[in-house]
Amino acid sequence: MLNPLRTLGLAAIIGLAPAALSAGEVNVYSYRQPELVKPLFAAFTKKTGIRVNVAFLNKGLVEKLVAEGKRSPADLVLTVDVARLAGIVAAGVTQPVISQTIDGNIPARFRDPAHQWFGLTSRARIVFASKTRVKPGEVTTYEDLASPKWKGRICIRSGTHAYNLALFSAYIAHHGTAATKVWLTGLRNNLARKPQGNDRGQVKAIWAGQCDIALGNTYYMGAMLKKPTQKQWADSVRIDFPRFEGGGTHVNISGMAMTKAAPHKANALKLMEFLTSRDAQEIYAKANFEYPLNPAAKPSSLVASWGRLTPDSVSLKTLARLRPTALGLVEDVDFDK
Repeated sequence: MLNPLRTLGLAAIIGLAPAALSAGEVNVYSYRQPELVKPLFAAFTKKTGIRVNVAFLNKGLVEKLVAEGKRSPADLVLTVDVARLAGIVAAGVTQPVISQTIDGNIPARFRDPAHQWFGLTSRARIVFASKTRVKPGEVTTYEDLASPKWKGRICIRSGTHAYNLALFSAYIAHHGTAATKVWLTGLRNNLARKPQGNDRGQVKAIWAGQCDIALGNTYYMGAMLKKPTQKQWADSVRIDFPRFEGGGTHVNISGMAMTKAAPHKANALKLMEFLTSRDAQEIYAKANFEYPLNPAAKPSSLVASWGRLTPDSVSLKTLARLRPTALGLVEDVDFDK
């Protein structure tokens, strides 16, 4: 039996057959960390009596579902990044879900038109800026990051990381492939150091004086403020919301999809509908410092204090489609070298 609400190794649930599962539970494969989803599942169980069993995976989710096929015990998958959601769908291991409740809770732009995946929260790819070395208003657009004024002042993680590839895909959608290649070259030339580390590492570099600005996801600010050893990093920067010329700030999502096998389809649907409700969205947003997608739900007070977010209009499906092109450009310009 899946052990609820704890991290499990991949092998721990391989032998679990659908026949062994009761009607009072639902099984989830999650790329999201335990502390982010535990409050949600506890609230769902309290409301419905349905137990949520979770396998927290670090990698290999798609391969696992493909290998398990019809015998998979998983009902639902949770992950981040629209390209990953699209990849799960492309592998043929999900099924469409038709729900007026979900459609009423989550705006159409954050749902797959074919009903295969649904967004839960959004995160913005913003600029962390030094409070002492970058003036308010100095950060304007993503396009401006290639300006010579930022020479030697920018830090960033690998250009091949999913978070950056999604941003670069959005740039392609706005400006085309050729212009994006020129922009990526300019951005690379403005880097203070070779791309490395994670988003928190870029903020640490700003605190240490190695660079003045860095690209990162909004929620890392909240995560750093919670850790005594990282709070000083967070306190050294502010969040600035760059926009595309003629557009908004780039956003990506966390999301969910029902597996094709789904041995507890009815319970899985109940959980999916619950996760899109106002109450659940506010629990989720507070736990992970992201933006709820249900318009009736409010972001946490901390997230709201960062300022107004105007999401870009490029569709998530377009971001997923352009990802291979973005990756090719990153490699063409030797971005990480």
